[in-house]
Amino acid sequence: MTPRPAILHEDGKYRCPWPGTDPLYVAYHDTDWGVPEFDSRALFEKFILDGFQAGLSWITILRKRESFREAFDGFQPHLIVDYDAAKVEALMNNAGIIRNRAKIIGTIESARIWMEIEQKQGFTDLLWKHYEGRPQQNNYRHHNDVPTQTEISERVSKELKALGFKFCGPTIVYAFMEAVGMVNDHLTDCFRHEEVRAIGERL
Repeated sequence: MTPRPAILHEDGKYRCPWPGTDPLYVAYHDTDWGVPEFDSRALFEKFILDGFQAGLSWITILRKRESFREAFDGFQPHLIVDYDAAKVEALMNNAGIIRNRAKIIGTIESARIWMEIEQKQGFTDLLWKHYEGRPQQNNYRHHNDVPTQTEISERVSKELKALGFKFCGPTIVYAFMEAVGMVNDHLTDCFRHEEVRAIGERL
């Protein structure tokens, strides 16, 4: 397999190859992906969206993200937990989201579990304890070197499944951990690598 290093864009910046040149994807890469996130609700939102991504590409979810936020009341767990059968049917008829009944019902159940965790230790602490509250700074030069899952993502996946969460296999969990900055997987030649590293080192 040919190594995929950072790609030079027309603006003179080197970026990870996965966003290509799609403006929405590039903006997500430049401002969102890999930035350490500690807000519990925001982590819940990203966790749910990564679950919806299962079997699809992230750009598909990204293009529908605002519709998802509107459909799921801003991903406020205390609102989602009260969704009834009528709401599920309304969501199943909403063309702005991924209409997967199992994932919609799983989101409602995840909201209930999230609320229980918040009362005990907090969803943020549940996740970040695996990295002692600080991002892991990786130094991958080629996209092919970046793992799709790790020992930690396997451990987190097992813990989340034991709590009752769905659609959280080790590969999905690792993609989630990359996105919310638990690990810095921007390639070393990508301009965001050092920027995201600096954010993590200030924590």
